[in-house]
Amino acid sequence: MGWWQIDADTLARSRFVFSPLAETFACLQLMHRGGPAHPGEQAWLRAHLPAYRALLAADPVTARLVRAGLGRGWIADFLAPTPRDGESIEEGLARIRATDPAQARADVVVALQGAALPAELHRDDLPERAADLLAHVWTEAVRPYWNRRRHILRADVVARTAQVSQGGWASVLDSLRPGRSRWLGENRLQVNLHEYPPRDISGAELVFVPVTPKAGWVSWEEPERYALVYTCAGALADPTARPAPASLAALLGPARAAALVLLGSPMSTSQLTAVTGQGLGSAGRHLKVLLDAGLVERRRAGRSVLYSRTPAGDVLVEAQDRSGARRS
Repeated sequence: MGWWQIDADTLARSRFVFSPLAETFACLQLMHRGGPAHPGEQAWLRAHLPAYRALLAADPVTARLVRAGLGRGWIADFLAPTPRDGESIEEGLARIRATDPAQARADVVVALQGAALPAELHRDDLPERAADLLAHVWTEAVRPYWNRRRHILRADVVARTAQVSQGGWASVLDSLRPGRSRWLGENRLQVNLHEYPPRDISGAELVFVPVTPKAGWVSWEEPERYALVYTCAGALADPTARPAPASLAALLGPARAAALVLLGSPMSTSQLTAVTGQGLGSAGRHLKVLLDAGLVERRRAGRSVLYSRTPAGDVLVEAQDRSGARRS
């Protein structure tokens, strides 16, 4: 397994970062893989996969670069540069374009796990081709949904931040990439299952980057910056997200029941509207009813007001879940 040595100051300064470039690369991985993890991804692929495949069919060099660069065990580093806080998609793509061509070819060889570089990739325009492809994915398949996805990502970060206060950093790190990343103790963070020497990143910038597709990777700009990219747990991005029990929907109404189930993790009104598709006014009215009934509570976090289930709300949801399980 691969792990990083982290001192207390590095972990204390670590933070969550949203990255349109990371989201775009994760979407590229999803289209390359072609297998949806849940119905939301299936609908998205149905809308955008045909145009993506047509683009690659018309450009066999770029198609070969994608197949080689998205290796089974490793990603060509220049395709997924380490996310930077506040970086725009244009700035991220510019970093890819600025990659030294020799370095890009070397990165592809690593992704091929030492196999020879395909003859058609012995060229100097690989960074330009990669940036152009990612720009296409962003423009056609990510940007139209970016505002909604950003709400989902923000909801995930709010939930993770609350988890830090409840269970400490170890509980958060264990949950980012289950089975791949976990806190090992003694200042060690397992980041993946690859066998390579540990890295001491004490004093470096450490960021955690959520993306909505089922994806995850690590990257770094040694020795200044390290990133762990993980699949967020937003309701539209989590294939295990459960619907509201039918009995709870009958009791509260479908919309309020859905909101109560979702509020197992703190959300603002705008985040709830993004995840459920409800109008802002409707979501606000449902939250007021749940609040007056003592099933949710609210608290301020910076400029946001966050709603989450109370113990009474937890009991009600779990009781309806158990009731449904008995009937089935």
